[in-house]
Amino acid sequence: MAAPPRPRTPQAVLFACGLNSVRSPMAESLLQRMFPQALYVKSAGVRKGELDPFAVAVMAELGQDISGHKPMTFEELEDWEGLNFDLIITLSPEAHHKALELTRTLAADVEYWPTLDPTRTNGNREQKLEAYREVCDSLALRIRRRFSKAGVASE
Repeated sequence: MAAPPRPRTPQAVLFACGLNSVRSPMAESLLQRMFPQALYVKSAGVRKGELDPFAVAVMAELGQDISGHKPMTFEELEDWEGLNFDLIITLSPEAHHKALELTRTLAADVEYWPTLDPTRTNGNREQKLEAYREVCDSLALRIRRRFSKAGVASE
């Protein structure tokens, strides 16, 4: 029996969400750290947000500094360097719709990874941080599964 087809190995990956302030910068940093030489990775949002301090704190716990991340929209990224990605991973419904719209004219695969928005969590600082950690952990797991399957060399 033949093995199922392996996902195509992308060379350039774009993570996208609503504001490019929490989920997509976390995912960008995680993927870059896991596969530093193998892939070109960026992130963008449908709208421009402000980098979230809780996201910075949770990534710092992992030894990853995203404090210099500048939230960017799809349009800004396109103006800055073009949208030359062969895989766009969307983390919110609004980003997924935008990516599907873009891929009418771009030759990129789109994968939708529905990811909870931790900014909607109520509670004290520790409860909020825990929600961000859960998002980070789920993204890390998903990234590891997706990109080790694709034959990208791991650390």
